[in-house]
Amino acid sequence: MKKIPSFSIDHNKLQPGVYVSRKDHIGDETITTFDLRMTSPNEEPVMNTAEVHALEHVAATYLRNQETWSDRIVYVGPMGCRTGFYLLVAGDYTSEDILPLVIETFAFVRDFEGEIPGACAKDCGNYLDMNLDMAKFWARRYLETLEHITPDRLVYPQ
Repeated sequence: MKKIPSFSIDHNKLQPGVYVSRKDHIGDETITTFDLRMTSPNEEPVMNTAEVHALEHVAATYLRNQETWSDRIVYVGPMGCRTGFYLLVAGDYTSEDILPLVIETFAFVRDFEGEIPGACAKDCGNYLDMNLDMAKFWARRYLETLEHITPDRLVYPQ
């Protein structure tokens, strides 16, 4: 089988940042997939499922309600390796284009108070596995990278 592009990135060199993972073309539309890498793969602990799940619920709800971008958000969800998230956006964008939205989203998660959206048995298949305090911790930690991001954290390492 052919190796898929996301497995062709040297994860030993990858650091937290915002990367264009791929661009797919469906008819006349481009879908840009962003790699929101929150931890250094294979160097530091991964996020636990409870905080990843809470972060997903809060961030996805925010993004799908964000006034400027909501109609372009296709998907936001965790990577299986639990080192970050994928954000799929309708349109042809760069990391620089999406960075303000990513900062805004993780600031929203960091500051979020109240009930986690969709965290009940009726709305979610695993609603008990959520940890908002740790989701906020990871959002704060990622914002430290995002707010002082350098150009090498916007393009995959070679």
